[in-house]
Amino acid sequence: MPPQGHAVVSPFAHAQPLGLQPWRICRWHFAHPVVRQRKEQSLKRQRFIRVAADGSSNTAFAIEAPGSNDDVLECPDLKSKLKSRDSPFKPHDNFGGGFASDGDRVALQSMRFATPHSAGATCMTVGQLSTVQGNGNGALPKLADAADDQVCVPLPPWAVRAGARETIYHDPSTVNAAIVTCGGLCPGLNDVVQGLVRKLEDYGVPDGNILGIRYGYKGFYNRKQKPVVLNSKAVEGIQLQGGTILGTSRGGADIKEIVKRIDMWGIDMVFVVGGNGGNAGAAAIQAQCEKDGVVCNIVGVPKSIDNDILVIDKCFGFDTAVEEAQTALLAAKVEAISADQGIGLVKLMGRSSGFIAMQASMASGVVDICLIPEVNFNLDGRHGLMAYIETLLANKGHCVICVAEGAGQEILMSGDVQTDRSGNPILKDVGPWLKSEIKKRFKEADVKYIDPSYLIRSIPTTSNDRIYCKILAHNAVHAAFAGFTGVTVGLVNTHYVILPIPVVIQAPRRVDPQGKQWNRLRSSIGQPQFYKDPAASGATSTTGAGV
Repeated sequence: MPPQGHAVVSPFAHAQPLGLQPWRICRWHFAHPVVRQRKEQSLKRQRFIRVAADGSSNTAFAIEAPGSNDDVLECPDLKSKLKSRDSPFKPHDNFGGGFASDGDRVALQSMRFATPHSAGATCMTVGQLSTVQGNGNGALPKLADAADDQVCVPLPPWAVRAGARETIYHDPSTVNAAIVTCGGLCPGLNDVVQGLVRKLEDYGVPDGNILGIRYGYKGFYNRKQKPVVLNSKAVEGIQLQGGTILGTSRGGADIKEIVKRIDMWGIDMVFVVGGNGGNAGAAAIQAQCEKDGVVCNIVGVPKSIDNDILVIDKCFGFDTAVEEAQTALLAAKVEAISADQGIGLVKLMGRSSGFIAMQASMASGVVDICLIPEVNFNLDGRHGLMAYIETLLANKGHCVICVAEGAGQEILMSGDVQTDRSGNPILKDVGPWLKSEIKKRFKEADVKYIDPSYLIRSIPTTSNDRIYCKILAHNAVHAAFAGFTGVTVGLVNTHYVILPIPVVIQAPRRVDPQGKQWNRLRSSIGQPQFYKDPAASGATSTTGAGV
């Protein structure tokens, strides 16, 4: 025991991969190279709520009113081109709940770190965004090389609060609205569509004035797929179904043709339910509308089953996907524990972000190894994946492995990389490959491979997600009637905000390998780093470099 009153270094203080140093940046930063000194300076910036004491003995505090120096994310709007009027909810004070104001603010950062080395004072790192995930090419750079591959710009401390406004900028009785769902399926799409339709009708938008665009953006100009009329009757009960009643699609769209249809049909509001690609399309539509002089509010609702949208706390459907993924993990545990030298291997969704694999592994409590795109790994060597599997089999007699679909691509990909219609790299199938590699080394092992990929995204939402979808949909409608355009809505630090679309589509959000979530998982399951042996660092290897 050390003498009483003497400081002792934590046994975890030096638990970093051999020869590697962590590169720490703030979780709220995005998309611009800066030097380490500026990153550390940004951590010292005060980001707590400003208060002013009234001087009484019983001190009270009040948030300062926004003024000319208000440091807030600016949201574009069309208010100067529209006529203001009272909200139809004003007579009953918005069903008794009151109204939000354009001057209301939500803090984008809820903590102030004393030093850049405080736990949690890190963020997702964003690479140079080329084609391959890992090693700095499109996802997480190797930590040793990270100094030249970081992107980091401080966001302002405040965002505009979402919610119904007392003053609106459209006459609900004349509004024409359109709703489009884009990209891959995700639990909750129907919930959002239903929420949009019902809130538009609450405002007084007439029956027949809400259009559902079929099969993504191309439905605006595809003569074979004409828009459908949406109303309360059409969306009754759709929240109980997976998928989207409007259909969806990936790939590029003719933005000029879309804006031409918006103008021709007299559309006043377009609601885009999509991920990074869908929101990028929404931003392009908004820019083209501005260029062509078309007055139309474009509002997004961020969707990503991978939970890879920047800034916001989480995407709708993510909790449902994590819940469903546990079914596969629990099945893998049963299979593994029921066999001699049993190994359960489960592949989950997560192209460039490993949130589903990480959270499902943490929640299930049965996973021994979790592999995600943000953290490269080596197969062989004293500190490799296979050596750890051997240890688990010797100690427990079985093991369960959860791998995200984008993990290991730095090993699998070589040469030219093909892309899909959305421009995403076509990934190699890590699941069967990993099963084969395990069987090569453990010939007596009984390996059971489970791939529930599309099962977890095509189901109805859980109750919490269902509520979240409704609130997002309602806030999107409120934002459009409040005159905002080129914005998306989301939850930040448990409060709903309006965000300019370019902020959230700078790059995919990723798991931070030095962050609290990944650290909690590793510490709870005892997972080591699977890195290359120092002696083999100069040798040729087929397993890539890991962190």
